[in-house]
Amino acid sequence: MDVTGTLDEALDRLHRSGPERLGRLTNHAPMAVEALAARGRAHAVHRWLDRYARKLEEFPSGVERVTSANWRAALGDPSRAADWIAFFGHELSERPWQTVLGEWWTRLLPGLCGGSTHPVIRVGHAVRTLRSGASTEPRLAELAHGLGYWAARQHRVAALTPLPGAGRAAVDRAAADRAAAALDLVPRIAVQDGGFPARLEQVTDLPVWAADEPAPAEAHRRLVELVRAATHRYATHGHGEETMLVHAATAPNAVLRILPVLPPALWPASLRAAWTAAAAVTSMYAPAEAVPCVPVGDLTAEEVFERALTHGDEHVIKLTDTALDVGDAAALAAAVRAMELTPPVG
Repeated sequence: MDVTGTLDEALDRLHRSGPERLGRLTNHAPMAVEALAARGRAHAVHRWLDRYARKLEEFPSGVERVTSANWRAALGDPSRAADWIAFFGHELSERPWQTVLGEWWTRLLPGLCGGSTHPVIRVGHAVRTLRSGASTEPRLAELAHGLGYWAARQHRVAALTPLPGAGRAAVDRAAADRAAAALDLVPRIAVQDGGFPARLEQVTDLPVWAADEPAPAEAHRRLVELVRAATHRYATHGHGEETMLVHAATAPNAVLRILPVLPPALWPASLRAAWTAAAAVTSMYAPAEAVPCVPVGDLTAEEVFERALTHGDEHVIKLTDTALDVGDAAALAAAVRAMELTPPVG
């Protein structure tokens, strides 16, 4: 992790900007610069951020103070993003960040798909930074921004609760604890068109994967397997939608990064939410047919990440960051595939 202070400087710079632009598109910069710093590329952070700066919008105005008494009314209201960020900034100044995160995790987890899963991904990057070094003011502020964004974009869709249906028996019998087989059985939505919110409304049922209530250690193992399977799957299915299918891997990986600081009793529910997000994204964007996975040959993880930095796209950087967490050749092939499918930043 960056010990030069560059990441803190970049976060300070970014906290003058809002979590979104153009009313709905996510500000990816905090996540990307954290990934660059975490992978030993702090020297490139400000240069990358200078190119991304045209996509940043000013921090939004507040509406009304969020308090412990009125927060339920503000949950899921995108216009209250500034209010929520201020609320979490105060909470994190008063109590340990792990305590605040644990308290709000169960409140926010059902809305994990809100904001196209970007809020939980941002929180995952913030938590990795806090776990790896000092709890500096910019890093705590980044967690406040991530949690505030999540609360403002909280979107609970009852239909996204995995339900017993045609897919359940097949998944339970054929997949058991194999996430790759379970993802292969996720049905595609009927109309593969429109943005994330419109497609999300079409997801009316998802197969149940590993329907039992696992012990915490088993929940962790299965989440690791889910991240691996979703990352590998991008290499063969990423052409369905090169940007959005990244989130089938990066959203559950964000949950995996957060898991160690949560009470173990929350791990099974976290696994279920991560599976729901990965399966929903798969249902909304997966192509009808797979393509063969092309091996990366002699490329090392360091070389693949350097290519991602040169490419410059924020989703490519974040998927490559997750691929390095997975750490095998198939995951690196997925990262290279993302670079092939996504136009490089000019």
